[in-house]
This record gives sequence, structure tokens and C-alpha cells, in this order.
Amino acid sequence: PKMSILDPEYTYSVSKKQTAAGTADIISHICENYFTNVKNADVQARFAEGLLKNCFKYGPVALEEPDNYDARANLMWTASMAINGMIQYGAEVAWCVHPMEHELSAFYDITHGEGLAILTPHWMEFALNDDTAYKFADYARNVWDVVNDDDMAAAKEGIAYTREYFKKMGLPQTLTDVGIDKEYFDIMAQKAADGCKGSFVPLSKEDIVSIYEAAL
Repeated sequence: PKMSILDPEYTYSVSKKQTAAGTADIISHICENYFTNVKNADVQARFAEGLLKNCFKYGPVALEEPDNYDARANLMWTASMAINGMIQYGAEVAWCVHPMEHELSAFYDITHGEGLAILTPHWMEFALNDDTAYKFADYARNVWDVVNDDDMAAAKEGIAYTREYFKKMGLPQTLTDVGIDKEYFDIMAQKAADGCKGSFVPLSKEDIVSIYEAAL
């Protein structure tokens, strides 16, 4: 759209399930742009980190107080900023968790945000290596306030906090939780791989199958 009019009061009636799933989707939109190989895009990175902190702060509030204007307003504005292009300009990267989840929703008709909440920590663990630890460490330190000088250790703490947050929001933790088994992993992975070219850590069909299996 060219313009959107955002009124948080219209979201007061959104259910707990959809509020949690929607928050997970916002977080994923931000992370898909945040984890980029473009170096020194500090404005975009700091903007994204602030948006993530908003999600982690206000998501639980909106769950417990659905008519809390500040919580709904901050989530709604964050949702808009997460996908309106502001945080990706100059730091473009192909998305990868969304293509993987789109296949889950296509084959099993699960709630999109729930699928993202399941896959995101597993993608993070798969993507974490000596070359990417610096970025995950930035995420851990600047979003979760992790204090650890070792990049790899800090990164793992940040991923653990992310997984625990989704659990706290009442979101499913495994594919088994939403009735998904291995039956269509190969075909889903093949379709998803086509959309993961040029991502922060490029994923092959085999890589995606590994992530799906880890998420069972």
C-alpha cells in the first residue's frame, strides 16, 4: 500500500493465539532483514534492534492486557516498520525462514507465526558458525543485553533467550506440536530452497531438511 492508517484500538480483540503468532511474525520480518552480510550498515542494524526490543517488551504485555493501548500501539507501529522497507535499504538480503515456513503452512495449514516461532531458533542454531558468530553476538548483546566477550558464547545465549521468549508467549516449540512429521520434508525443502538463494547463510535442500528434522 502507498499509505496505511494504524489504529491500535482495532487490535484489542485479537486473540491471545494470534497476538503471539503475530508478534513472532513481526520478529521474523525484522530478523530476515537484520541478518545480512552487508557490513557497517549500522543505522539499519540499530533500527532493527530497537524494533526487536519493542517486540520482546510489548508482546507479553499485549497477551496479558489486550486493551493496553501502549502495547498494541508499539506492536502495530513496529509491525509496519518491520516490513515497509526502512530497515532493509542498503542492506538487502534474501529471506530464508519465511520460505521454509510458507511450505509448512501450504502443506499443513498451520498458523504462519507459529511456524516461524518453531523454525527461527533452529535456523539460528544452524546458521551459527565461526563466520556468522559476530552478527548473532551483536543480536544477543544489543537486543538481549547479554554480557559476554566471547562472540560464540554470546550468540548461543541470545538464541536461548529467543527460544525461551517464544515459549513464554505460549507458542508451539516443535513441528510435532502442530502435527507435522517427516512425510513432506523433501518436497517442502526443495520448494523452500529456491527462495533461499542469497540469504545470510545460503541453504540447500539438504540444509533445510536438517532444520526441519531438528525442529521435530
